[in-house]
Amino acid sequence: MFHMVNYPSLIFVLSFVGLGLAVFIGDYCREKLWPLDETKRSDFVIVQSASLTLLGLLIGFTFSMAVNRYEQRKNYEEDEANAIGTEYVRADLLPDADTSRLHDLLKQYLNQRVEFYTTRDAEQLHRINTASDQLEQELWYLVQSRGTAHPSPMLALAVSGMNDVLNARGYTQAAWWNRIPTAAWILLVAIAIGCNLMIGYGARRKSTALFMVFPLAVSLSFFLIADIDSPRGGLIRVRPQNLISLSEHLR
Repeated sequence: MFHMVNYPSLIFVLSFVGLGLAVFIGDYCREKLWPLDETKRSDFVIVQSASLTLLGLLIGFTFSMAVNRYEQRKNYEEDEANAIGTEYVRADLLPDADTSRLHDLLKQYLNQRVEFYTTRDAEQLHRINTASDQLEQELWYLVQSRGTAHPSPMLALAVSGMNDVLNARGYTQAAWWNRIPTAAWILLVAIAIGCNLMIGYGARRKSTALFMVFPLAVSLSFFLIADIDSPRGGLIRVRPQNLISLSEHLR
């Protein structure tokens, strides 16, 4: 499914064009339709300043939301690596045949998790998720069946560790789905358009170069927010450095 916020470059282009047009529309309204009465300019400046302040606060809050979600994805990547690494060690608590099989499955599962973070292809992502689901079933069946057949405190550690591995993936997926709400984007864009209309309407004379400064600044802000908030579509992405490091260590 196409989601515009997954394409920060498209967000930048569309916002820059739209906000630039808003400035010129405001300037046209001042020149041709409703000239601004100089006796009311001071009141207009107050409203304009308040609107720009509100826009700045909203951009700051939205940027903070995006950064928090990015940090959350990084933290869960670290948690996944720790959970898999711990379970790899606890696999030694199982009988030798089961230990070898569990080590092999965990390595395959680890490779799938690394690919989950690095891929951008939707079809490949679907294959990764399918393979991960299958591996999770095999991993859980292996430790659960052994723990049920020969219950002991030692085997309980292996079962608990596997539970952490499976939960870590669920937390990661939830963090990747946790995006800035669409309603927040709509509000942000609407206020930005209104502010640019007021900038054009409140200008004393037309200046194309100066009119483009504020739309450019706001568009760059939108681009950065969308880039950080997009797990796969942006330039700023979570690199699975902990999972890669663990994979190299186990290899």
